[in-house]
Amino acid sequence: MDNASTTTDRLVEGLHSAGIHLNGSALHDTASQISGRMEHALSGMDMTSLLALAAALGWASGLRLYAVVFIMGLVGYMDWITLPGGLSMLQSPIVLFFSGIMLFAEFFADKIPGFDSLWDVLQSVIRVPAGAALAASVFGVDNAQMAMVAALMGGTLAATSQAAKTTTRAAINTSPEPFSNVTASLAEDGMSIGAIWLALTNPVVFIVLLVIAVVAMWFITWWMFKFLRAAWRTLQRLLGKEAPHPAGKPIP
Repeated sequence: MDNASTTTDRLVEGLHSAGIHLNGSALHDTASQISGRMEHALSGMDMTSLLALAAALGWASGLRLYAVVFIMGLVGYMDWITLPGGLSMLQSPIVLFFSGIMLFAEFFADKIPGFDSLWDVLQSVIRVPAGAALAASVFGVDNAQMAMVAALMGGTLAATSQAAKTTTRAAINTSPEPFSNVTASLAEDGMSIGAIWLALTNPVVFIVLLVIAVVAMWFITWWMFKFLRAAWRTLQRLLGKEAPHPAGKPIP
């Protein structure tokens, strides 16, 4: 509260010197209310809660980056929660507008067979650094050490979910029917939103489930990569373009 009062005093003095006269007591009250509200909103978020939120933002960004940005900005704009750290920028009307447009585009692009894989490739260069940036923003510039830890964690989790998503959707696209694409895409929508909700409401449960999900995604990525490599070799055989094998080595 003392910091808020000192800052307000300086602001009032500066405005007075410029010929602008404001009610200092009103500004004091407003600053006190804002400061008290922030302290009350953040008092329930301990280090575990902040780390869970940072992890959720990073992991979900690998699946649905624009949904993460839009949803976090919306809950802040609607005053449902006070966004910690540097996440408050997400509730800017400009950020909400453009993230909403990209969310709308991604929602439909991700459900078109074939095009969804192209979309994933194009977005892969954005999702990982964005996931790292969102995770770091949970702590803001006032806690640079934890922000760096969160950035590394968020980028790694975003890369994990992005790799699992890309390889899985590529494998699904080997099937001509479109329903599996829509089902997988809707599941990713639900997982990204559910991760944020669970991190905010029950961070400990979220962390446990996240560890399980990350291990499962590593296994899925490895298995899907082997499947896609085998499918590519089969396609080469069908097209008669199989690479020659060294002499003396049997063809598997």
